Amino acid sequence: MSARRRRVDRSARRVPARALALGLGVLVLLGTLAVTALLVVYPREMRAGRGRTFVVAIPEGADARAVADLLHEREVVDDPWIFAIYLRITGADDVLRRGDVLLGDRLRPDEVARRLRSDRDGVPVRVTVPEGYTRFDVARRLDAAGVCDEAAFLEASSAPPDGVEAPSAEGYLFPDTYELRTQSDARSVVRRMVRNHFERTEELYERHELALERLQEDLGMGPHEVVVLASVVEKEAAVADERAIIAGVFLNRLRSENFRPRRRLQADPTVSYGCLAEPTAAPSCAGFDGRITRAMLDDSANRYNSYRHEGLPPGPIANPGLASIVAVLDPTVHDYLYFVARGGRRHRFSATLERHNEGVDELRERERQR
Repeated sequence: MSARRRRVDRSARRVPARALALGLGVLVLLGTLAVTALLVVYPREMRAGRGRTFVVAIPEGADARAVADLLHEREVVDDPWIFAIYLRITGADDVLRRGDVLLGDRLRPDEVARRLRSDRDGVPVRVTVPEGYTRFDVARRLDAAGVCDEAAFLEASSAPPDGVEAPSAEGYLFPDTYELRTQSDARSVVRRMVRNHFERTEELYERHELALERLQEDLGMGPHEVVVLASVVEKEAAVADERAIIAGVFLNRLRSENFRPRRRLQADPTVSYGCLAEPTAAPSCAGFDGRITRAMLDDSANRYNSYRHEGLPPGPIANPGLASIVAVLDPTVHDYLYFVARGGRRHRFSATLERHNEGVDELRERERQR
């Protein structure tokens, strides 16, 4: 065989070798991109569910694919085979929890995987946040339950939710019973409570769309302003059947030409909250112990003082439940402008200042006789 023939053969062999190397390089690149997408993009894609929460029983001996198929049936994940691969790549399939696991249809894959792990930090705890709790109350309760540090929660809740102009997350930490874990990240707890608020109120605002439009046209109130007023109603109403009546009183005060001073809510809880949230802003708040003094009612330096400032306070003064939000959207129609305690956690309502003063005199007489 001639030297020329041998050179042709070597050149022919080099062409497939280069193509093979190029092909392998493309495969490696595609594999890298796929793994990156699976570990970076996919875990953060929240499922478009309805916000339901429920318990899923993970059977003994179930592997990653069996668990993924079960969660697909329960509408926790959309693509069981991708979720199974994600569990294996992250090592979660080696430490899968067995038994009941609290899940939902609107969770990110990384959150689902975290809940499935048996080696995660902390222990499950159930914490109830009552209606009318301030973020300061919530912080103390979570700290006492070991969920997160009080100071960390206050710092995490000091910023308002995205798209809401408010001093903090106050008003959006939805009152509910939460399945949490000890040693949780305070920011994730705040995000969960805020997300719960928007999920629970979305349908509510849709049902009361016309009422919300009337409030917007009449008083310039949108969903945020509804939450602000609902928080005041929550703090003032001690019994459920007075919520809508009290909401009607405050709306009458905002609308009335006869109520003086005009557009003043004149609600004691707003004064208290100002001293709680901004204790150094108003001189009268020095040494505040929960009781309201005459000096506090007269102090205009307190931004939340609805005796001295028109309209709604700068933000919510507590976290209202759905019933108080509904009370603002669907208040009792009446001509009352005043109310005062009459015993048994109930109030006496009046349309005139004269009748209101009679109720105040009766209250003072009862207090003197105690």
